[in-house]
Amino acid sequence: MNQSNRSLQGILLSLCLSGICAHAQPTNDEAIQRYAEDGKKALAVGQFAVAEKNYESLRKLDPSIAEVHATLGLIYFKEKKFDQAVVEIRQAQTLKPGLSQLSTLLALSLAELGHYDEALPNLEKGFHQSGDPSVKRMCGLQLMRAYTGLQRDSQAVEVGLELDRLYPKDAEVLYHTSRVYGNFAFLNMQKLRREAPNSVWRHLAAAEAYESQGSHNEAVGEYHEVLLLEPHRLGVHYRIGRTLLARSRQANAPADIAEARKEFEQELELDPRNGNATYELAEIHRNAGELDQARQLFERALDDYPDFEEAHLGLATVFMAEQKSDQALLQLQKSIAVNADNEVSWYRLSQVEKALGNVSEQQKALAQYQRLRQRAREQTARILDSSTSDVTKQELDPTAK
Repeated sequence: MNQSNRSLQGILLSLCLSGICAHAQPTNDEAIQRYAEDGKKALAVGQFAVAEKNYESLRKLDPSIAEVHATLGLIYFKEKKFDQAVVEIRQAQTLKPGLSQLSTLLALSLAELGHYDEALPNLEKGFHQSGDPSVKRMCGLQLMRAYTGLQRDSQAVEVGLELDRLYPKDAEVLYHTSRVYGNFAFLNMQKLRREAPNSVWRHLAAAEAYESQGSHNEAVGEYHEVLLLEPHRLGVHYRIGRTLLARSRQANAPADIAEARKEFEQELELDPRNGNATYELAEIHRNAGELDQARQLFERALDDYPDFEEAHLGLATVFMAEQKSDQALLQLQKSIAVNADNEVSWYRLSQVEKALGNVSEQQKALAQYQRLRQRAREQTARILDSSTSDVTKQELDPTAK
């Protein structure tokens, strides 16, 4: 939290030197001035050990100056000597109860020591009432930690949501709030397992967790438990099919594809308008070279969901295989209208334009594909996991460069 500490540091420094000078005695005023100036300069540039030495010398010369204890509290806080920080801050409050910002610094120090009950009131005040965004941020992060430590997890989530709203691009905030949300989800799952171990909801939660972890066998087993309890529950056959497809890619098991096909067909018997199941079944037919069945299913999905980007792409690929370039072009244009940033659409468009003899349009499409491809390569921090998508993404042909 170094970035936020600068706000407290600046506020305390603005008043410490004047307070110290006001207490200077005729016999030692030069020493006090020197230590104060040297300590302030060292603190301003982050030389905390030097600052500590100077302010400890000031404290020894005159232990009655509240500002010296306050600044030492800040120095110890920055050095992560939180127990010493608490002692100095409390001494400063005793000497001068109205000294600005000490209650916040004390609460932050207490939170770092795990004294959450004692820290909580002033953390709440700092988070909800401070007009300084950096102080609000720092108090909010510690307040989440305190609520979690006190097992008041729903309140920790509330603070996390507010922090995300206030600081939507702050990496540290995003890291800590994601941990709070994950912990809350885990505790809820634990509660679900405890309160309703044999319920549909418990089995669904377990199945989805296993699926997200790539534990395909366990996920399929849990989904089957759901169907034993509710044989006609919508969406479950689809999830089994998706899991089987993922397992087939991992283990190169054609038998899983055949089983997935049956699961998608069963889903469509229960829910004929399940566009995702229709699409996945169409993809299985397309990959098997069964173009008539694939085309009919892609068209069926698009009848229900006209903006289904992946279905437009899949249908375009069928038309390309059938050498129906005009119809493929129409589907690719619709796909790009839905999402102009899909490199697969532009690559396939370049192929169709080439087949139609439109050289300039082919070059434009290929150039756009290459721009998007380069941008994707540069975004190395973003990890795309197909298991988090609702449907299997269309991919580039192996020959694509």
